[in-house]
Amino acid sequence: MENNKWIATVACIWIQCSCGASYTFGIYSSVLKSSQGYDQSTLDTVSVFKDIGANIGVLSGLLYDAVMTHNHRGPSPRLGSGLSLVYLVGAVQCFAGYFLMWLSIIGVIERPHVLVMCLFMFMAAHAQTFFNTANVVVAVRNFPDYGGTSVGIMKGFLGLSGAILIQIYQTLFDGKPTTFVLMLAIFPTLVSLALMSLVHANPSNTTNDKHHLNHFSLIALIIAAYLMIILIFENIFTFPSWAHIFTTTVLVLLVLSPLQIALTAQKSEQPPPPSPIMAPLITTPETREVALAPVEVEMNLIQAMYTINFWLLFLAMVCALGSGLATINNITQLGESLDYSTVEMNAMISLWSIWNFLGRFGGGYVSDLALHRYGWGRPLFISFTQLGMIIGYLIIGLSGNLYVGSVIVGVCYGSQWSLMPTITSEIFGVKHMGTIFNTIATANPIGSYILSVQVIGNIYDKQAGGKGGSCHGIHCFMLSFVIFGGVCVLGVVVSFVLFLRTRGFYAQRRIKQMKG
Repeated sequence: MENNKWIATVACIWIQCSCGASYTFGIYSSVLKSSQGYDQSTLDTVSVFKDIGANIGVLSGLLYDAVMTHNHRGPSPRLGSGLSLVYLVGAVQCFAGYFLMWLSIIGVIERPHVLVMCLFMFMAAHAQTFFNTANVVVAVRNFPDYGGTSVGIMKGFLGLSGAILIQIYQTLFDGKPTTFVLMLAIFPTLVSLALMSLVHANPSNTTNDKHHLNHFSLIALIIAAYLMIILIFENIFTFPSWAHIFTTTVLVLLVLSPLQIALTAQKSEQPPPPSPIMAPLITTPETREVALAPVEVEMNLIQAMYTINFWLLFLAMVCALGSGLATINNITQLGESLDYSTVEMNAMISLWSIWNFLGRFGGGYVSDLALHRYGWGRPLFISFTQLGMIIGYLIIGLSGNLYVGSVIVGVCYGSQWSLMPTITSEIFGVKHMGTIFNTIATANPIGSYILSVQVIGNIYDKQAGGKGGSCHGIHCFMLSFVIFGGVCVLGVVVSFVLFLRTRGFYAQRRIKQMKG
């Protein structure tokens, strides 16, 4: 079987399906809290290091750049064995972080200091950036004409990975969250080590790229729908062991099905006609209007940080990503305070992965559609989605309805991960997009720390009558989610200002596309 870009795409998809463990924190957060004697504020502090690790991808980007530079010095630009180093570093961190955490939970290691546990969590989550960086950048290089679609596929499967991992856990180790931590140490590590040699940046031009990429997208949507159906039935009926085995077997077959698409695609490759490249956005001190450049002009990180647009986008992400991540980090304790069962909470965490996935897919698709048809700038959809988050937070805080509220917040949160990278590439250029994108992504852990530790953690402990206590009732989190809604009001305002500043650029972009 020839190892071309289609086989590489399938390998990347499978790695993405296994490496989203940071989205499953709610499954083992209670056992981590009880085994280490943490109060809610301390648990939130540990979870913030998960968010920091999963969102600080500078080191993975630098390593990827070094590997790419080394390979280009050789006779062929194709990225082969050198790229495996990126996956290897991620695999080592993944295993070390979760394995040491598992040893701490079962008592093999004497209860570590909180900062040491934060280091374990950071390592485990930081591994995800190495897998994700390699998979996303290889996807862009292999499909230069359809970078948005290919990145959406990778980000979408990463969003689904949490629900996939939880289904495997419920089939093999249901009711044993400690064993789940050991599973997170072993499973993603083995998958990445087994598949890393198949991943190459080996672009070949075909007229059918979009067609086959759409098939990958369809598979992702089918998996999402299947997972949602399973979760609904699991909440209505008590599944016996054979039912869990059967449904998980079908899920595994669906995850394996992209291989058939890749084999079909290999048979139909033909070179496409050349396509025009859209010039990126320039912002100059002499004008406040944003326009298309006649020649390619790129901003580096320092230049981007001197613009108002950078900080508007960053602040909008602090509001949206920070509040969304704080929600999922505390969803188990939120559910416990509202007397949701363990089965219901596990379903909620899995469903969050699905809503997150739908947001990632839908945010890019809908904003593209609106841009092409009506010339609406993409930042407007950050405003729209944060309006949705306000509604979701108020539903959770005032009524305690996690099912409805988490759907709204999950979809709107996920959409930020397709909107923000695309806007970054449009207003700052693509040459230094990786550095700029990863810098803006630090808004996620920054916002999560402020809203998890300083808001939710402190308010919960106060309502519980002191640190280490438990709180039951809607009052435990009501004020926190009202504050989250207020934070997103700021996000709406900031992103709308960004929309107004860039409307000239997006209007001209639409005109040029219509002429093209």
